[in-house]
Amino acid sequence: MSREKIIKLILKEYSNQEELSKEDQDLLGEAVKASRNAYSPYSDFSVGAALRLDTGQVVRGNNRENASYPVSICAEHNAVAYAGANYPESVITSIAICARKGEDFTVDPVSPCGKCRQVLAEEEDRSGRKIRIILYGESRIYVIDGIDNLLPLHFSSSVLRR
Repeated sequence: MSREKIIKLILKEYSNQEELSKEDQDLLGEAVKASRNAYSPYSDFSVGAALRLDTGQVVRGNNRENASYPVSICAEHNAVAYAGANYPESVITSIAICARKGEDFTVDPVSPCGKCRQVLAEEEDRSGRKIRIILYGESRIYVIDGIDNLLPLHFSSSVLRR
């Protein structure tokens, strides 16, 4: 006999950046800077991400498009890979993400793609700590505690263990 289950998305919604903590505002500012350096000549859709590590260090990443679309790199994945390569012992505590079409930021927050959600899930599994996710849009900002709220039934390393 089947059972129906409800999965809830829990997030906090803010009207503007001034409602965020100073730390979150600063991280979002770093994501904005990263978006300005994105390489998106084909889509003109520029994404910036900024991670805060448990050391306080901030790491930025942006999308890097390629004429062969499958080899393009998302901003979130770029930032996580850089952090892992350069600060392997550090833990990601938060990430801010913003996107622009041309010069204008998206009206609504843009959420990470499925691949990037899985990359964030792996980081949470690796560290044992939830990542605070800040998604910026001109009309609102979402703050989400942990990837389970964006990818509730994610593939986990626990299924690979005996």
